[in-house]
Amino acid sequence: MAKSKPTAPAAAKAPRRAPLALVKNDAWLAPFEPVLRQRQARLQARLAEIEQHHGSLLNYATAHQQLGLNHDAGRGGYVYREWAPGAEALFLVGDFNGWDRQANPLQRLEYGVWEAFLPDADYAGRLTHGSRYKVHVVTSAGGKDRLPATLRRAVQDEQTKDYAAQVWRPAMPFAWTDQKFRPAAAAPEPLIYEAHVGMATEEGRVGTYREFADNVLPRIQAGGYNVVQLMAVMEHPYYGSFGYHVANLFAASSRFGPPEDLKFLVDEAHRRGIAVLLDIVHSHAVKNEAEGLADFDGSGNLYFHRGERGNHPGWDSKLFDYGRPEVQQFLLSNLRYWLEEFHFDGFRFDGVTSMLYHHHGEGVAFVGYDNYFGPAADEDAILYLQLATTLAHEFKKGSLLIAEDMSGLPGLCRPIKEGGVGFDYRLAMGIPDYWIKLLKHTPDEHWPLGELWHTLSNRRLGEKTIAYAESHDQALVGDKTLAHWLFDAGIYTHMQAADGDPGAARALALHKLIRLLTLAAGGEGYLTFIGNEFGHPEWVDFPREGNGWSYHFARRQWSLGDNPDLKFFQMGAFDKALIHLAKERHLLAAGPATLLKHDEANQVLVFERAGLVFIVNFHVEKSLTDYRFWVTEEGKYRVVLSSDNSRFGGFDRPDEAFEYETYEHQLSLYVPSRVALVLARGRYVQS
Repeated sequence: MAKSKPTAPAAAKAPRRAPLALVKNDAWLAPFEPVLRQRQARLQARLAEIEQHHGSLLNYATAHQQLGLNHDAGRGGYVYREWAPGAEALFLVGDFNGWDRQANPLQRLEYGVWEAFLPDADYAGRLTHGSRYKVHVVTSAGGKDRLPATLRRAVQDEQTKDYAAQVWRPAMPFAWTDQKFRPAAAAPEPLIYEAHVGMATEEGRVGTYREFADNVLPRIQAGGYNVVQLMAVMEHPYYGSFGYHVANLFAASSRFGPPEDLKFLVDEAHRRGIAVLLDIVHSHAVKNEAEGLADFDGSGNLYFHRGERGNHPGWDSKLFDYGRPEVQQFLLSNLRYWLEEFHFDGFRFDGVTSMLYHHHGEGVAFVGYDNYFGPAADEDAILYLQLATTLAHEFKKGSLLIAEDMSGLPGLCRPIKEGGVGFDYRLAMGIPDYWIKLLKHTPDEHWPLGELWHTLSNRRLGEKTIAYAESHDQALVGDKTLAHWLFDAGIYTHMQAADGDPGAARALALHKLIRLLTLAAGGEGYLTFIGNEFGHPEWVDFPREGNGWSYHFARRQWSLGDNPDLKFFQMGAFDKALIHLAKERHLLAAGPATLLKHDEANQVLVFERAGLVFIVNFHVEKSLTDYRFWVTEEGKYRVVLSSDNSRFGGFDRPDEAFEYETYEHQLSLYVPSRVALVLARGRYVQS
């Protein structure tokens, strides 16, 4: 019998690559894993390229140290450089040379950079602290005076309203005292106070950095907030833009005071244990040529995309070309500058949805994963954002990065190594929109609690969220604060604490329930807008021609919240108690809330989080006696927060001293209408 021919050994199979952690946690992402890996690979390739030519990402992010007007002690004078490859000629002009557009020409160097040197021997007495200057840029279309791209300070002439760059080189540098401050230790669970320096005074005028530090920071600290998020810091020519049409990315707005006063504000916040975030705008920029970067060198696409792609369809502004290395470097340097020069602890990135997609989220419903990974995704912008989060976390350990995104991009707030983009938190933009929708269109006796709970709890597992009932967006002219929606005209006539008007009582009760539910169930961080913690009335409207250039709606009426005879004071007291409870019980660091009972008939929600039991009765008139519900832990429970406490404008109906004991894992208690109760097990007493 013939022997069979031996079979060849099977070729060894290549080991199967483990899925990305992002995909492992969400099987629906499996078809898009190649896209996620391609993004990772592109980032690594770009980082390798940067390291090859610049040594490190941190070294790369120093364009502001090479460009603009910088004093070079080694060379003994000022060096001015500008990136303008399409320009035909550049001239530095200012009060130091009588605004002579021919006196100080720049020489063209490599890579489209121009340079001029002004030796101290000739200019020490003329180019000094406070001097004003511009750059005259000559293109094929003619010459224009422009503001340098990386100027550190821009000031406006009171008579002509014209902006100019200003040399800022004080004799004594600011002395920081915050060397031991660590943002991660100060704000492990972010409780964010969103604020605008200019509108933070009660008087009808523009407030200052120093006034904010002296008068508002103590309020923020007393309220229990551990993060202040500053809007409108980056220089913007139009005050009414709320700071979102930025012209000069490296300049702290001079309308609020000198740079040292902003540094004082940040230093003082750190002394009080408060982290400071900058609301940074890298999603678009002002289209003005006189103040901004548009068509800087005449090429039509220096910092921004060419043609219509460079125009935002809804914002009347310009869109950055994130794929251009010089623009990447410019924006990354901007991040480093704010972290390094002003000691900011992180950023709230504005308009991230607009950056992520070529359609900018305009008129698009994100209903499936195809929306996130198809041709509409702007891969250049995603690469920039990955570089940005990498840089910020590397430069300042524990820095806090928040994305304003309404699309829900999977992985936006997961580490890059897992397939994510690297942000720490995203804003829960659907929650405030839902509250406003309810208040506008649905009487509260018909509020659908199942839908409400879904809105509060529907977020990606493992991606942290900042919940909020309202921010500056909800208060803009054309809309109203939540308090004003609730009280309506009564906010002018029924705000005395002793006024028993039933409409005002309803409004006060619902204002407390909305904020408690949002904080307790909506996310892993929480945000309020300046003044709304005490139910600030009306809306925000900056001085403009249409309102007679009035500051009436661009201020904060602190006296309302400070007056114990008003309901505003009661709303503020409830907010303080709620924030204190959240901090003391580490509520936001706990896992998601667990729904224990959804009772649509009685309009009640019961849920647990961080060992606390929350009972919320939205019913317009029905107070529930012997109301029973199941809890996970047996034992004795006490009320640690009642929205019905008279300190908060309530009626003291529940007995807060009573001890409730479970029977077969059930509690039974009295829950008045439009009241929220928070129970804790054991001997816990709120301090």
